Amino acid sequence: MAEHEITTAPGSTGTDSGAPVACALTPAGLAAQAARWARLAARAMTGRTQTEHGLRLRFRPEPGTEKELRALVAVENECCSWATWTVAADPAHIVLDIRATGAGTAVLHSMFASPRPPRPV
Repeated sequence: MAEHEITTAPGSTGTDSGAPVACALTPAGLAAQAARWARLAARAMTGRTQTEHGLRLRFRPEPGTEKELRALVAVENECCSWATWTVAADPAHIVLDIRATGAGTAVLHSMFASPRPPRPV
């Protein structure tokens, strides 16, 4: 995941919901979270799609993938509460939908730009 030290202009909340578009993690916490995202993406991410209100990430349902994804989302729900993080799983794939409003949508579009899904062989 690309680092997301995001701030908006002074006096702006950044989203229609009033939550500022900012990450509450410390620099060390942000680095650790980014490393976890990168490992998960390298191992199991199969796709990244921009949506009207954010992103949709797809993962292979390998052992441990859903558990790690849900743990990462739990952290994101705390540090980036300006966005809505939703995990859905079925036997074929695990999907993470991330949604925001206002400036948050643009921020989401810039996130997860570093981890690329593996190319088909």
